[in-house]
Amino acid sequence: MALNKPVRSWEGRCVWIIGASSGIGESTARLLLERGAEVVLSARRAATLEALCEGQPRALPVPLDITDAASLHEARSRILHHGWRLDLVLVVAGGYHAMRADGFNLEQANRLLDLNLRGIYNCLDTVLPTLLRQGSGGIGIVASVAGYGGLPKALVYGPTKAALINLTETLYLDLARRGIAVYQINPGFVATALTAGNDFAMPALMSPEAAARALVRGLERGDFHIHFPRRFSNCLRLLRLLPYSAYFWLVRKVTGL
Repeated sequence: MALNKPVRSWEGRCVWIIGASSGIGESTARLLLERGAEVVLSARRAATLEALCEGQPRALPVPLDITDAASLHEARSRILHHGWRLDLVLVVAGGYHAMRADGFNLEQANRLLDLNLRGIYNCLDTVLPTLLRQGSGGIGIVASVAGYGGLPKALVYGPTKAALINLTETLYLDLARRGIAVYQINPGFVATALTAGNDFAMPALMSPEAAARALVRGLERGDFHIHFPRRFSNCLRLLRLLPYSAYFWLVRKVTGL
């Protein structure tokens, strides 16, 4: 059963993608533009955004830094001044840094917390008042299958994504009754700059384009929990049903870490 209202058409809808300069965000922006949406592309790299929007009358480049709350508020004002509504906000921005307990680094940990968690709350502070005032629209937050359970090398990354899973569940309970859709988006391994440096096997690795298609398909169906590729994400979900002794044994065996 769909927990959100299905999207029948993207024509005339404005989608603000925060983290649109590369990877899943860029591919999702391109796909939604093809399907007729008006798309605001945001990220830190202004020149990249300008290049992506060139020749696209329904694309608006709005640079920002999600760790800077003021830049987000300025971006929202620019979008609304442009005459566009916030029909859907997709927060795709995030970072990854491999870390294990024997290499813990507080400075790196705080940078990742600022980007993956505090930055999301900056986004909420920016968009929730507008969505609530409209009484419509939606917000999707990209977490990760790494948030389903503890994994090697994810000492900070995994907990930030687990927090986003909890956050989207709580947002749904608060916002669905107000007419606002909420989407929890959990990708598996996607071939991006973030995963390029991984020195371990990445099962069911997807292209950004395939990930974007899966994401948009979930939005169109009205899914709350959008996860892909299913053959991999469902395996990780099933692992959480095991007792810890079996879970830890299987994770070590499969990852070799």
